[in-house]
Amino acid sequence: MTDLDTIWAVAIGVLRLAVAVLAATAAAGSLRAQGSSVCTACHPKIAASYAKTGMARSLAPPSAEILVGDFFHKASNTYFSMVRRDGVAYQIGYQLDSAGKRINVTEKRIDYVMGSGNHAKTFLSRTIANTLIELPLGWYAEKGGYLAMNPGYDRVAHDGFRRPITYDCMFCHNAYPKIPAGNERPFADAVYSGALPEGIDCQRCHGSGEAHVRLAGTKGAKREDIRGAIVNPARLSPERQLEGCMVCHLESTSFPLPNALQRFERPAFSYKPGEPLGDFLINFDHAPEAGRTDKFEIVSSVYRLRQSACFLKSAGKMTCTTCHDPHDVPRGEDADRHYTAVCRQCHAGDFQRLVAGGKHVASGSCVECHMPKRRTEDVIHAAATDHFIQRRKPVGDLLAERSEHEDHYRGRVVPYYPEVLPKTPENELTLAAAQVIQQSNLAAGIGQLAEAIEKFKPQRAEYYLQLAEALQNNGELEKAVPVFRDAVRRDPRSAYALQKLGTALRKSGLNTEAVEVLNRAVALNPARAVTWHELGLAYQSSGRSTEAATAIRKALAVDPELPEAHNNLGIIRQGIGDLPGAEASFREAIRIRPAYADAHANLAGLLSGFNKVEQAREEFESALRLRPADAPTRYNYAMLLGQAGQIDGAQRQLEAALQADSSFADAHILLGDLLMARQQVREAGPHYREALRLVPESPRAHFGLAAVLLGSGDVQGALLHLRSAAAGSDPGIRDQAAGLLRQIQAPQK
Repeated sequence: MTDLDTIWAVAIGVLRLAVAVLAATAAAGSLRAQGSSVCTACHPKIAASYAKTGMARSLAPPSAEILVGDFFHKASNTYFSMVRRDGVAYQIGYQLDSAGKRINVTEKRIDYVMGSGNHAKTFLSRTIANTLIELPLGWYAEKGGYLAMNPGYDRVAHDGFRRPITYDCMFCHNAYPKIPAGNERPFADAVYSGALPEGIDCQRCHGSGEAHVRLAGTKGAKREDIRGAIVNPARLSPERQLEGCMVCHLESTSFPLPNALQRFERPAFSYKPGEPLGDFLINFDHAPEAGRTDKFEIVSSVYRLRQSACFLKSAGKMTCTTCHDPHDVPRGEDADRHYTAVCRQCHAGDFQRLVAGGKHVASGSCVECHMPKRRTEDVIHAAATDHFIQRRKPVGDLLAERSEHEDHYRGRVVPYYPEVLPKTPENELTLAAAQVIQQSNLAAGIGQLAEAIEKFKPQRAEYYLQLAEALQNNGELEKAVPVFRDAVRRDPRSAYALQKLGTALRKSGLNTEAVEVLNRAVALNPARAVTWHELGLAYQSSGRSTEAATAIRKALAVDPELPEAHNNLGIIRQGIGDLPGAEASFREAIRIRPAYADAHANLAGLLSGFNKVEQAREEFESALRLRPADAPTRYNYAMLLGQAGQIDGAQRQLEAALQADSSFADAHILLGDLLMARQQVREAGPHYREALRLVPESPRAHFGLAAVLLGSGDVQGALLHLRSAAAGSDPGIRDQAAGLLRQIQAPQK
């Protein structure tokens, strides 16, 4: 027996023992259910080295070394603390009121850490509904390690402790989690059953090992059959090898586009190594005319590599594994030597010629100059290796600090991979849907998607949902409703489609039907808080406050931290006279999401009614810091300031309200009144005139303009407006106008 045969026999014996142990513990099902621990029995060295890689450490419980500390986020005026109590890690967020007291306190247990720590770590918390949320404060490896806000949080208004970890996110940061039946449908909430796997495992690249393990444990099984029962990426074509990496490492952009769309018929975790990537998803990119091909983001490694001359000239032979062994990642000097050696496999002659000609240093790391580390555009606290292999290092400080920014791209969305998209009905529908899903090419995309639907008449409801939502986003709600109906007809058991139809019906004023449709939706999926909340809004729009409050309370029973539900429950409570209850609801909405402008504005209005001027002022200021162009809130704030005798402040708020919305008639009238009170008659006139242009029957505007005309000596002009005011619907204005008419006309008798 040869040495190779001996090794093979030993390996088979070990694996059979592992299979027997698994069977004895009733766990000989699939490798997906087991995880990859069974692989270690035959592949201990690979398992040991792989355990040190970033992929293997991509998700884990919080370790004892988790960074404990404090952080103040100036933009959102929020303090964060990372603490550990009784061996359990927590992240806490809070703000301070004017007296320095903690308010809006949120504390979440850290159940998982996502990310290897090579660049960053994100902390996750499991909810009572078995969803996962991302906590706002993250950890970054730069500068020896420090705390800072996660991407998308470094701004005035952010998601707070509410951002869900979707299946898309989990797909590339972990092995296969267990998800409840039904939640594999498109648009389903990301729910995770039981404990999560910890890190990307063997099956993500090698496929399910169930058949491989079973055959290896079967007496008399042939070696080639055992090997053929598992995917070995080395035996795949270069294209399929690269796609196995691209499924997670190709992202044209993390900003709204969309960068990829999964096939609607494919469940979230159904990609199998070795299958064509295009059968699972289609990648998209900005249009060439947008000039964005040089973008550098945290997951742009394959996108950048594919622009490199090394890749383009390799005739498809260059893959990620040309340079990287996924089972073993070298570090430090070993990494420099390894990657330089890889480069010199192709460029040894070039290197020697350049050194001899004095055009290149004699030693050093190729990567340092030709693939330098750069700060990424989307994760501003991380620096990553640029996989665009360039002849010369880019000029400038590649690690210079960045500020977080939003990118609202408006233009064509084009296919990126597969490079050639066959003209199939599904592909044409998906390409059209890509134009509208994140509103990049909304107006043109609506026509493109509508035309594709009319041409192919697809049976799947998802395309109709995408078109209906696009029409709604484009302000065409009347056209959206029948398309939502089409979606429901094609999938009448889709709670998501029913909820979307019910919401559109409510917004269209069709409240009776909205209530009926939304009741069907909650019957299909009573565990979805958003649908209960929408049902509550439909009841409220129908004038049924009791049923509305009941539905919204059911939403909060499912998700106690749904801020919109607390806010709307506060509005209902205020409407029925339960003012203390309303205040409690508004404050709870703000505690959950301190950046909730509507809740701050609603609380400010309530406090104004209690004559709590300073508290109301704080809430108005918070609302306007979050949404400076909110004209109604500025108007209400002006009312409070005016009643408190702070006339200068009231005038500034009214002027700002009109700058935000010049068609706000009530703001013109109130500013006119204020200017009249300050004896600025000439300045008041244009505001009353503009109000009458906007609302010709306004008694207050007629009365105010009459006063202006009287002040300028135009009695006849004033009489016309006084008569209109006296004939108006406002009793107070009507009486004042009638009295003034009598005074003016008395001497003329």
